[in-house]
Amino acid sequence: MEDRPISASEASCALCAATGGDLIWEDALCRVVLAGEPDGSVFPGYCRVVWNRHVREMSDLPAPERRHLMSVVFASEAALRQVAAPDKINLASLGNVVAHLHWHVIPRWLDDSHYPAPIWAAARRSSRPRRSITGLELRAALIEALGEEQGGGLS
Repeated sequence: MEDRPISASEASCALCAATGGDLIWEDALCRVVLAGEPDGSVFPGYCRVVWNRHVREMSDLPAPERRHLMSVVFASEAALRQVAAPDKINLASLGNVVAHLHWHVIPRWLDDSHYPAPIWAAARRSSRPRRSITGLELRAALIEALGEEQGGGLS
């Protein structure tokens, strides 16, 4: 990364100042973290793919970097499907609260507390706790999925 002054938006950005969760994997461009949300037993394995450099939108990235980021998002989805065996995976890139490019990769179950609504909506019912997903088991599955996604170029 080049030496340059830090902008005001970077200085106040939670994802520039901190990792954004428990680090699972990273390369020079992005990182995958366990989100560490309070409802971790409801959505175990919920992770974020965070772009390392402070940008706001996908279209701020050159095409090769957009493809790289989406490869990591897709590999994260594949790893979560393997490890957590959810009924569905939600992918979301909002950035309304934290305007730093990141993707949410969220395992969902038909009987989770919010299903079929987004996890940010009000809970509709109580949910039974699920087996926690460790960073180590998710990392192993992620590295395998990254290898498949990029022909071995991202492990």
